[in-house]
Amino acid sequence: MQVLASIPSPTTSVWHIGPFPIRAYALCIIAGILVAISLTTRRWKERNGNPDHVWDVAGWAVLFGIIGGRLYHVVSDPELYFTAGRHPIDALKIWDGGLGIWGAVALGTLGAWIGCRRRGIKLVVFADAAVPGVVFAQALGRWGNWFNNELFGSPTNLPWKLEIHDLQVGDGHAQACTFGRIGAQVCGYYQPTFLYESIWDVSLGVALILLDRRLRLGRGNVMALYVMGYTVGRFWIEALRTDHANHILGLRLNDWTSVVVFLGGLAWFLRHGGFHAERESTPYYDVPADDAPDEQEVGADVGRDD
Repeated sequence: MQVLASIPSPTTSVWHIGPFPIRAYALCIIAGILVAISLTTRRWKERNGNPDHVWDVAGWAVLFGIIGGRLYHVVSDPELYFTAGRHPIDALKIWDGGLGIWGAVALGTLGAWIGCRRRGIKLVVFADAAVPGVVFAQALGRWGNWFNNELFGSPTNLPWKLEIHDLQVGDGHAQACTFGRIGAQVCGYYQPTFLYESIWDVSLGVALILLDRRLRLGRGNVMALYVMGYTVGRFWIEALRTDHANHILGLRLNDWTSVVVFLGGLAWFLRHGGFHAERESTPYYDVPADDAPDEQEVGADVGRDD
């Protein structure tokens, strides 16, 4: 009998340095944020923006994005925290996992708007520069689900099936299985939906960069392509998942959200010129105050024959 290959999963997702827990989920999120900021900075400079402003806007976007992601998760699955036998305080334990991408994008965009407004930046220009980095960050974030042994699909015998353990959320260590092969060390083998989404996100990010480099898109249409591309992938990947989710008319809530968001992205794309939308000449409404020469510098140049 031929033994099929499989993708292993970690049996530990938390390490301790003295009394301080280091969580793999958090490390993946942080790595994604740093990659997103780094790539956005490079793309922002290509649009004649001040790279220092990326950190200003990112601070607001990350803060609001984390809050929004957690709110979406808790609001869309309240029974995980507010039914009998549950602990409402767990809704605040973001380190245990549970960030809804739709809430993160929605409030993250609000945070970015606040940051852009403070610097006189056109939000759609910043969004066009940022979204490839954002989708790469999402690809990295999915590996946090791999460490947590969560958000996998249905049982499978595919050669790339994913080995799943039953991890205790609190301390991040594997225990005897309470599902699948009850009492065993390995609970079973499932569709690696985290990997599908990670690969999809990386492919989408590369496609956005190449399209933007060739067509020099503007008016928020790189953002619109990201919205449409991500939701198409999320729709079919969501259909493979078997974790808890609320359903409406037979579809998971996130599927309906994908449909609505895709239509919104398509409407924006068509309304703003599609593939013919030209990149803006400047990412600012006006020259940022801290980029303009001060009076002392101007005075020093008076009478100078250069």
